[in-house]
Amino acid sequence: MRFLFKVLFTVFIFCAGFALGVYSLPIMMAPPAPTQTALSTVANQAKFTAMFNKNLKGSDFLHFGEGSVFIGKQSIGFEGRLAPGPDYRLYLSPTFVEDEAEFEQHKNNMQFVSMVSSFNGFIVDVPNGIDIEKFTTVVVWCETFGEFITAGKYQ
Repeated sequence: MRFLFKVLFTVFIFCAGFALGVYSLPIMMAPPAPTQTALSTVANQAKFTAMFNKNLKGSDFLHFGEGSVFIGKQSIGFEGRLAPGPDYRLYLSPTFVEDEAEFEQHKNNMQFVSMVSSFNGFIVDVPNGIDIEKFTTVVVWCETFGEFITAGKYQ
């Protein structure tokens, strides 16, 4: 009985450590948040704004975003907070989505914009050839785990 307890305890500790590592590694590796000056510049040049909020159908305490998004022809900026995680990607979508099933259903019509590795705000460049006016929604998606993080409708 004692041996079984030791094995189960060891497995539990290993799993807890692994989960903590998966959660904390992206936080430790994240670049610094953009400065307020840089975010203000992006906000002033933005053609559209959107809001990320925690109350979407697909969001939960581990997968959420809250704050303001500034969408411009050259860059997209975010001032707020994302739940930390690995392999976040920013997409533009012609349809508002708010959970994994809706994301998967409409993914073929979405445009990948950039990787996101900062959780306390970010600024990413919009690649040449992407017309932000052809889309209505900005979406953050975790590719590794297939998890919806957040979305905001801007038009």
